Amino acid sequence: MRAVTRPLDREVDLNGFARGDGFLFVRDGVGLAGRGVAARVPVAEVAGALAAIERDDTVGRPGCGPIALGVLPFRPADGTQLVIPAVTIGKGPDGDRWITTIDGAEADLEPPHAPTARAGAFSVVPGMPVETYLAAVATGRDAVRAGRLTKVVIARDVLVEADRALDVHAILLRLRASFGSSYRYSVDGFVGASPELLVARHGDVVRSHPLAGTAPRTGDPTTDAVTAAALIASTKDQVEHRVVIDVVHETLLPWCSYVDWEAEPSIVTVANVQHLGTLIEGRLSSPPPNVLEMVEALSPTPALGGHPRADALELIAAIEGMDRGRYGGAVGWVDAAGNGTWAVAIRCAEISGARARLFAGGGIVADSDPHAELAETQAKLQAMLSAIVRP
Repeated sequence: MRAVTRPLDREVDLNGFARGDGFLFVRDGVGLAGRGVAARVPVAEVAGALAAIERDDTVGRPGCGPIALGVLPFRPADGTQLVIPAVTIGKGPDGDRWITTIDGAEADLEPPHAPTARAGAFSVVPGMPVETYLAAVATGRDAVRAGRLTKVVIARDVLVEADRALDVHAILLRLRASFGSSYRYSVDGFVGASPELLVARHGDVVRSHPLAGTAPRTGDPTTDAVTAAALIASTKDQVEHRVVIDVVHETLLPWCSYVDWEAEPSIVTVANVQHLGTLIEGRLSSPPPNVLEMVEALSPTPALGGHPRADALELIAAIEGMDRGRYGGAVGWVDAAGNGTWAVAIRCAEISGARARLFAGGGIVADSDPHAELAETQAKLQAMLSAIVRP
């Protein structure tokens, strides 16, 4: 295969290029959109497959040349593959644009027609029974209190069924309107808007922005400020957050000459909730690892699994009672140089025809209350539910 990358001298909306049947990974207008499939490659073979593609690149920045994108599931799965799109359009933070085509694939850059507004009927029901979820939270909390774990994440799912096929392009546009500062993604029916950066590598710089600890937003600035102050002061949420920071730091450090992080967590807000977040940044030693190596070492993070990881995953498998699939894993892209950006696969839905399966979870520590955790999942589910269910 041969990949040709050239500057793009016209404005192209990444959401419009991906539409509902392409591939998308974008935040604040910066990212990648792809169409067509040049190849699907097992994760373990991606670095070699990208390196083997002949490259003609006059732009020369991360995300140029052939790229692979996709989702690594919550639990490692045999046969997991990433997609190398036939055509990829990229946008950088400075506004530069480029297009990569493989083996002369044609690209339709004309903007698509906007999705037609339409009303429909929906049913929304729990996938996991609420009683099962509450019992699992209580069991996880008791395991922490007994000293078996520091933290465990318990999740649940909700099922949506519509009276007609769901329009993925329309859902992505709604997510952009409300969650433009999140990492919005669409890969083979897996759609979402994640606020959490798992890991990004651009050259020798590595970044992560773990989130843990959540409170709802009301839209009233005074009320939200009080809630944010309570979140920062919460021992329960600070413990949950600290576990994640320590694991990310310890995982990245062997690859780095230094790793630094913010002294205190800050409040990260999205449309419906607010989180504790800490930015972590390091300088990679030479030669730097492929971003996929760091993704596989970090995922699932304690923000989605727990700590210690093996014990938490064993308990989740025993008490949660559902297959998370791609939820809680990692979604993003990698280029032939090993650069890439990967988000934690949350605030998401598995969409197939007229059906969608939504997910949300929360970190359980010694002070967790099952009904408070249920309320937290309800707040988190609003991100995708509001984008899908429109009267």
